[in-house]
Amino acid sequence: MTKFPARRLRRYRQAKWTRDLVAESTLSCSDLIQPFFLIDGIGNEEKINVMPGINRYSLDKLFFQLDKVEELKIPVVAIFPCLNDSVKNEIGTEAINENGLICNSIREIKKRFPDLGVMADVALDPYTAHGHDGILNSSGQIMNDETVETLVKQARIQAEAGADIIAPSDMMDGRVGEIRKELESIGKKNTLIMSYAAKYSSAFYGPFRDAVSSKLSKGASKSTYQMDFRNTNEAILEAGLDVEEGADILLVKPGLPYLDIVFRLKTEFKLPTFAYQVSGEFAMIKAAAERGMIDETNSILESLMCFKRAGCDGIISYFSIDVANELKKMGIER
Repeated sequence: MTKFPARRLRRYRQAKWTRDLVAESTLSCSDLIQPFFLIDGIGNEEKINVMPGINRYSLDKLFFQLDKVEELKIPVVAIFPCLNDSVKNEIGTEAINENGLICNSIREIKKRFPDLGVMADVALDPYTAHGHDGILNSSGQIMNDETVETLVKQARIQAEAGADIIAPSDMMDGRVGEIRKELESIGKKNTLIMSYAAKYSSAFYGPFRDAVSSKLSKGASKSTYQMDFRNTNEAILEAGLDVEEGADILLVKPGLPYLDIVFRLKTEFKLPTFAYQVSGEFAMIKAAAERGMIDETNSILESLMCFKRAGCDGIISYFSIDVANELKKMGIER
């Protein structure tokens, strides 16, 4: 290797144009996915206190947000329901209601915004009275195979409603393969499956559970199906199974603390690899910025660039609209 003084790496850093010219990673609006929380009714908009600046929207109010998304050239939105407790039960039957909040919303979004990608979450935790991602047996354990049967039905009605990306986030064994078979059987061969291949049991999900009004009330720990944060090889095994079963995209959740997993999955499988900058990550940046500890905009941009540097092709982030606005100011859109 060439040594100092012949090699001076600071030469690359002396001007913005040289730094931009040799930058190894880039961030654009096409990398972003904006999540939204949906509620029933008309004219409803609710603040989420634990997530400053993020609201729940009824569909008519959501349309105003989607106008911004489309204008900013953000290609995809992810939608999550926040349901009244009155429609929840032990087995989450509202998840397979083809005329429920999510399916109706998908149809209306695709009707009004046909070129906008819609990602639909496949999991039972927003629909169950106990807050778990699956169906419990009498001893409080998650029944994997029975849960998968419901998830397949949920994925089917979402795809039939027009969802472009089906995103199973439940971490049940075998669900990707069963969903893929079902989609093929109904002619939805081009519907993408984004597998939450490496979803860890994490303390960073707290604000999200408040946002969708899902709180554990009984049963085993979510650690019985979400991954142990001490493990990396297990993520390769999980992702490998999902790839074999027909996943088109792999997702790592949470995001920033798990960039080593992003890198390993991208290196191993060469598939489109996404990460979810989860609610706890969002809340920490917001809280530190509100206290004047960090610069909010620069911290957000840096955090998203870190995802790209690790190998992410797409990023689900509550900051997506804010970041797209910043990129637009810089003249970066696509």
